[in-house]
Amino acid sequence: MDGLLPILLLVADFAARLTVAGIVILRSRGTPAVRMTWLVVLMAVPVVGVVAYLLFGEPRLGRRRVRRYLAAANTLRVREPEYVATAPPFKPDIPAEYRQIAHLAESVGGNIPQGGHTLCLYGDTNLFIQALVEDLNNAKLHCHLLFYIFLTDHSGTRVAEALIAAAGRGVKCRLLVDGVGSRGFLGSELRRHLEAADVRVVAALPANLARMLLARLDLRNHRKIAVIDGVVGYTGSQNIADAEFAIKSKFAPWVDAMIRIEGPVVRDLQVLFVQDWHMDTHETLGDVLAVRPTPVRGGDTVQVIGTGPACYNEAMLQMTLVTMHAATDELIITTPYFVPDEATLAALYTCALRGVDVSLVVPARNDSPLVAAASRSYYAKLLDTGVAIHEYRAGLLHAKTITVDRRLAMITTANLDRRSFELNFEVSTMVYNSNFASQLRLMQKNYMDDSDRVSATAWSERGWPRKLVENGLGIFSPLL
Repeated sequence: MDGLLPILLLVADFAARLTVAGIVILRSRGTPAVRMTWLVVLMAVPVVGVVAYLLFGEPRLGRRRVRRYLAAANTLRVREPEYVATAPPFKPDIPAEYRQIAHLAESVGGNIPQGGHTLCLYGDTNLFIQALVEDLNNAKLHCHLLFYIFLTDHSGTRVAEALIAAAGRGVKCRLLVDGVGSRGFLGSELRRHLEAADVRVVAALPANLARMLLARLDLRNHRKIAVIDGVVGYTGSQNIADAEFAIKSKFAPWVDAMIRIEGPVVRDLQVLFVQDWHMDTHETLGDVLAVRPTPVRGGDTVQVIGTGPACYNEAMLQMTLVTMHAATDELIITTPYFVPDEATLAALYTCALRGVDVSLVVPARNDSPLVAAASRSYYAKLLDTGVAIHEYRAGLLHAKTITVDRRLAMITTANLDRRSFELNFEVSTMVYNSNFASQLRLMQKNYMDDSDRVSATAWSERGWPRKLVENGLGIFSPLL
């Protein structure tokens, strides 16, 4: 019997790997590269490969959460196309060459582009926090904040104090933070102070053993949204944290881009907050959508796109690709985490080969060594096709931005990686305005001035140990 046990274990392991391999092959989601990588892991790593796939292989959000999210989306999203079409201040002003982008964004995200906005771009953490605190201090109805990371540092304390003061004035204050990204804050004294002051604090997608059996734990709410009184909104890459970012201070300062919005699409940010709040609390906050932001005649045309695992799977990827392909003269992209799929790489190659001036700006030092190495495995071909790669040396560049031909701008919470495209809840903002695009482009150019441009010659001459590590990790990039 003792001699039979190892044989039974081997048979069981083989059967489990064969079964899971069948599931991988039959899965409707994911690219062939993702499937192939999982098959390699399953065959190469006994037991661990099977467990890893069961935990992290499928984007399982949990049926109840998906139902709540979609129910809230269907109930709350009132687009009122006739009202939009007949109200001149709301009417979008979109150049003809970008109308297909706006149409795709509406198809995958559900929100139409609208005119009549006042925008303010922030590239400095302290200035953003100061502006947010001032708006919180002026709140009269409600303060809704949704952030992936909320730290108990100076910035976090300032925002918390403003929320406590607002709640003391009778303002309804709700704070939704990711259950993993903000785990330190969720167990902190600062959270208890907030709740004692009647500020509602909720963990989005909490991670625990019970949930592990029902849903994938690394599906995260990566959005950054603030809505004050339904008329002022913020979104972008900035978390509620100091630029020194205490939990990973050796990479500091963290450099971000945020946008303050006044105008109709603040309601679209509000809808995303209400949906996410409902998904984790069962509470419906539809009454807050009665507030109608006031448009500014002749203001900027803006469109908000919410994406995530409860929605159309490839929405963020499709938006990124169509934005890249719209470039005819210049394309500048900044991202902290660059682990592209084949479609994104092909879009970059194609843009460069048809004469577009393509620039990619990434951090020189990354808080994820695996991601950094995998990212560099793509450099050689990008450089060969004419893509200019700039490694930012003045901190960890965390801004996620795209500008096209100085006329179109995207500020997003999403990185250029599969996690953002398929696994995280993200929010992106398209601005169809050359003045704003030029402002964002100037910020991107400042990043490039503080970067070292990667030389194609020097890159090809780097040592074989680096090539081995980087290209080896690049093989597993579909799983990062």
